[in-house]
Amino acid sequence: MADLSAGLPDWNALADRALSGQVLTRDEARAVLAAPDEALLDQLAAAYRVRRRFHGNRVRLHFLLNAQSGLCPEDCNYCSQSKISTAEIEKYPMMAHDKIMAAADRAASLKAGTFCMVISGRAPGERVFGKVLDAVREIRGRHDLKVCACLGLLDAEQARRLKEAGVTQVNHNLNTSEAHTPNVVSTHTFQDRKTTVENVKAVGLKTCSGGILGMGESDDDVIDLALSLRELDVKSVPVNFLIPIPGTVMAERAELDPRRCLRILVLYRLLLPSQEIRIAGGREVHLRSMQAMGLYAANSIFIGDYLTTPGQAARADLEMIRDLGFVLETPDGEAVEGDPLDGLPAAFRGEALPVLASA
Repeated sequence: MADLSAGLPDWNALADRALSGQVLTRDEARAVLAAPDEALLDQLAAAYRVRRRFHGNRVRLHFLLNAQSGLCPEDCNYCSQSKISTAEIEKYPMMAHDKIMAAADRAASLKAGTFCMVISGRAPGERVFGKVLDAVREIRGRHDLKVCACLGLLDAEQARRLKEAGVTQVNHNLNTSEAHTPNVVSTHTFQDRKTTVENVKAVGLKTCSGGILGMGESDDDVIDLALSLRELDVKSVPVNFLIPIPGTVMAERAELDPRRCLRILVLYRLLLPSQEIRIAGGREVHLRSMQAMGLYAANSIFIGDYLTTPGQAARADLEMIRDLGFVLETPDGEAVEGDPLDGLPAAFRGEALPVLASA
């Protein structure tokens, strides 16, 4: 019988190196992405050793609110909210305060650890920024939720004001490698995005930054993005898989399959061993029946919907976590023992989440 492991790296040895703080070589990282399908279970087992060291069997839930949709002056080729998109999405200005509070109530009822408030646009104007600060203060006063703000490009003073209001982390994705960025967007640079992450870090906020895979990038681009995130010491890394939305420039992209997505997650766990790695947009579309396997490398998911695309039912996510033998994580990083479905409101037990009115 042929030795299927012949010529492949020792995945456990790579996990040992990750656990000791060493960085994989570029050739080793390429080998992770290029490995044959029959190596996938061994790769996931190695990644889980690293995940377990830093995150045990815990899964952190994030709840995403698209508080301002569309109307964006940027030309990101992947995005249904960009100025060049003709996608049929709902477009609205900053959501009313009571609707934001209703979303936060929902996030708390679904046992989310983090409430992520996102607004479209290049950077927030002062009026919208003030509304965000007001909402954050009330959310923090009402619920035991961490609050993540995703507001576009930010300067250091804006980051400081967010921290004072009670924001615990700021998301601003690098999205792809520096070399591939011009193929994705022309209205801002990789350095623009990197500077925002540096501004957030400088004021002591937790940094949240990741990417979108499946946008025509090479394996080296996938690796370079992870290495940039490591260099910035980003603490939370959302890994999005491109959803090719009709009306966007990338509507015809079809580069991903579940095994490719899992190998990317394995690589990111080995290159970013202690970070929170979140399977974000595109999880249901691209991992499909293999979603559960992603949690052997990643330790976090969004529960509910994404910016302009729906997620699966909350019950399905919680059942997946339970069936894996994993437990939920509190906002402070502690394990919540017991069935993740315990205490879930009846309205969410078997249905997809209801759509929030935007007005």
